[in-house]
Amino acid sequence: MDAARLLALPHGGWVPRGRWAEDGPVPPWYQLVETPSPQPRQRTRWNVRDSDATLIVSHGPLRGGSALTRRFARELGKPCLVLNLDRLSPVAARRRLLAFLSRHQPATLNVAGPRASHDPRIYAAVLDLLLRVLG
Repeated sequence: MDAARLLALPHGGWVPRGRWAEDGPVPPWYQLVETPSPQPRQRTRWNVRDSDATLIVSHGPLRGGSALTRRFARELGKPCLVLNLDRLSPVAARRRLLAFLSRHQPATLNVAGPRASHDPRIYAAVLDLLLRVLG
């Protein structure tokens, strides 16, 4: 969402009831709608459901909510690209994302990945990737 905001692109989606996130309440400048449930699972499913495609970025194999996101994308028949940045150079990751976006042309892209507490490098990596590809 920060990449979208920096690039003045529309953003949105779902957030658990109470605007809960592991690091505290989600600030109001993120244009998110609360789900009826405070559980992240509903938010994850609804974000996949309401997007045209999903991008999952990780360092290593998918676990937890990231694996659940991929499962929901498969169940809902949505295109999904997983970029494991431990196996791809930044240039290769950008090329794969550009090809995916060109192929599927999503109007709404769901972006997912591990929590910062599980991967402290993920925020900066995803922000850089999205700014370079979308900017």
